Amino acid sequence: MVSLTRVCFVALLYVFSAFLTHTAASRVIELSDRFLDIRKDGQWLVMMYVPWCAHCKRLEPIWAHVAQNLHATSIRVGRVDCTRFTSIVHAFKVKGFPTILFLKGEQEFMYHGDRTRDEIVKFALRLSGPPVQEITKTQSFDTIKRERDLYFLYVGDRSGVLWELYHKTANIFQAHAFFYQSHPNVVNKHAPVKNVPALFVYKESSHYNFTGHDQMIDVKRANETLYKWVNAERFPTFPKVTRGNINQLFLTNKNLVLAVVEENQLEEVAPDMLEFKDMVESVIKSKRDKYHDHFQFGWIANSDLVNSIAMMVLPLPSLIVINTTTNHHHIPEDETGKLTPYMIELFLEQIRDESAPRYGGNGWLVRIYRSWFELKTTLTAMWKGNPTLTVLLFGLPAGFLSLICYGTCCQDIMDADDEEDENSGSSHMKKD
Repeated sequence: MVSLTRVCFVALLYVFSAFLTHTAASRVIELSDRFLDIRKDGQWLVMMYVPWCAHCKRLEPIWAHVAQNLHATSIRVGRVDCTRFTSIVHAFKVKGFPTILFLKGEQEFMYHGDRTRDEIVKFALRLSGPPVQEITKTQSFDTIKRERDLYFLYVGDRSGVLWELYHKTANIFQAHAFFYQSHPNVVNKHAPVKNVPALFVYKESSHYNFTGHDQMIDVKRANETLYKWVNAERFPTFPKVTRGNINQLFLTNKNLVLAVVEENQLEEVAPDMLEFKDMVESVIKSKRDKYHDHFQFGWIANSDLVNSIAMMVLPLPSLIVINTTTNHHHIPEDETGKLTPYMIELFLEQIRDESAPRYGGNGWLVRIYRSWFELKTTLTAMWKGNPTLTVLLFGLPAGFLSLICYGTCCQDIMDADDEEDENSGSSHMKKD
């Protein structure tokens, strides 16, 4: 009786899960060529895909959940089969698949982040409203802090040089961060306001002040200072680095300090590697004032990406520091197991005074070697994964090419032999 009840319960869960998946998928609007006539009506989050693309197939269930999460908003979520509606491909100049676009009137925004439900939803929500959203109720901050792990807050009236520069900067970075504005009596206990106007970034449950107010006399310099501050502070202190966000981290022009570890299929880090990761994180958490302006810390579990940058197979765990301006990188000379917070600090000081050995860069020899390393790594991975398929993919074309070359060369030899025979025959005729 118990087993029958359990079977029925599991069956009900399966049916309910299938129903939810179908409901979520039904929220996605299938678009055609007619979309070009209505694209400026309202707000659209659109996925451009092709049926044969493996990345597109992996995104399909995620896209269904994105549509479900945004169903109660004014954002309409759709998708376009680009093999059927090529006019849309040309209209939006789509160069790769899948491509995610947010459309708002005349404006177009392309998504470059991680293809996860939460990140895509936050991208759409940020762009759906004005660049700076006004907070009028104290209670709203509790909700914002619960739902936003990072945001910028301007406290003061919507006037003056700082406000104008803040609004301008928010318009530039709207796709990457949330920007709010409020007043001292509304902010109350949620932000340490002493003088207005004031500007903060909230992350890791703490507020960090913008301290460039003394440069407000020189508007051009103030604009550059605020831009650099927002560009650097829009990331967590110790984020997970992926293929989706590493290009954005490179835009900070800081040295990128990465703890390289390994995850299993459940995205769990082994205890020994977790200990190493926490040790690297402790350096920036305890010495933020010292290193934050020069270094962006983070951790990465994509060893292939790091090996491509280092042009060698790094041991796990390991530490690498990448100069995002010159693309040089630094690796500690000491073994990973011997590294301590103090030794990491010494290593960072050597990088700051440019005494640490550096590798890589942007030279043409380095680029050639990096291309060769990536090709070799790809072929090795293919061979280990499926030797038969690798032989078919590369062996057959090589075989055909060999046959063509052999046929061409043999034909030339045979033609040469024929000519020699003709010449020898004619010479005998003359002798006779």
